[in-house]
Amino acid sequence: MGVEVEDSAVAKVIPLRGEGRGGVARGASTDGSRGARDPGVPPVVHQLRTGGPPDEADHTALADHVAEVLTFLRRRVTGDYEVDDYGFDPHLNSSVILPALRPVFEKWFRVEVSGVENLPADGAALLVANHAGTVPVDGLMLSVAVHDHHPQHRPTRMLAADLVFQTPLLGSFSRKAGHTLACHPDADSLLREGALVTVFPEGFKGVGKPFADRYKLQRFGRGGFVTSALRTGTPIIPVSIVGSEEIYPKLADIKPLARLLGLPYFPITPLFPLLGPLGAVPLPSKWHIAFGEPIATDGYDEQAADDPMITFDLTDQVRERIQQTLYTLLATRRNVFFG
Repeated sequence: MGVEVEDSAVAKVIPLRGEGRGGVARGASTDGSRGARDPGVPPVVHQLRTGGPPDEADHTALADHVAEVLTFLRRRVTGDYEVDDYGFDPHLNSSVILPALRPVFEKWFRVEVSGVENLPADGAALLVANHAGTVPVDGLMLSVAVHDHHPQHRPTRMLAADLVFQTPLLGSFSRKAGHTLACHPDADSLLREGALVTVFPEGFKGVGKPFADRYKLQRFGRGGFVTSALRTGTPIIPVSIVGSEEIYPKLADIKPLARLLGLPYFPITPLFPLLGPLGAVPLPSKWHIAFGEPIATDGYDEQAADDPMITFDLTDQVRERIQQTLYTLLATRRNVFFG
């Protein structure tokens, strides 16, 4: 996006050869030699300020960036990439989707991640996380956390509600990012293939709960995720996310409008819809994502998945682990926005 400036303002914003404060030209050292470029200053701006060409490192970085873009375009045009049976496009995910989410993860929410050692280096695992925030941004941030902090940069396959795939554009985007329908066949199949699968058992009850109920886990459905883990002998990893509750504090719900639009709820927050599109910008709360110790399921027999007592017991165990970790993280958090 270009920035237009008036001629009279150029010298104030980007001095070309003029002097900065103290009579020393910007970009030059006090002994008259030309200074190295500040890493935060683009090569073109550096050239304008100093009156000289970018240094060799600038040329190398620019060449590398251009080469990456051309390689990406070549692969997309020639079809040199794979899409699996669920619509997951690893090439697009790692080259476009995750890089687009990464600045939000690192700069806006400043997400801290702990317990990554509890994720397996390879093979299947079922990640079970709390769900909150009015808009399910937590799923996107969790996908970045797993990929960027796992030593092997493994992707996680999210199980999402029907509404996601019924929404134009969002459904296609979600498929390409690795998300699939939250149903037993897809969950079982992905786990048998050795994937890291993520489920949010609270569903819309969790993500759409009032701000007054923040960090209070809602009911975990009927424990369907546990039956998938039992059938495949997959370890369950509790995941606790702090920070997501504050991005869109839900104060009220316009139910008639929600029914008209076919949505589970239509939220009223301190900024939305009062400020219009600006109110849709999430508040920059400080996040912490903690991966808990795995809960093994391979010690159960084949009939365990059909035993409601075992299913309910494991479901409560996972829910309690997540809730207790949330309380622990909240007890050590000093400020919503600064951690």
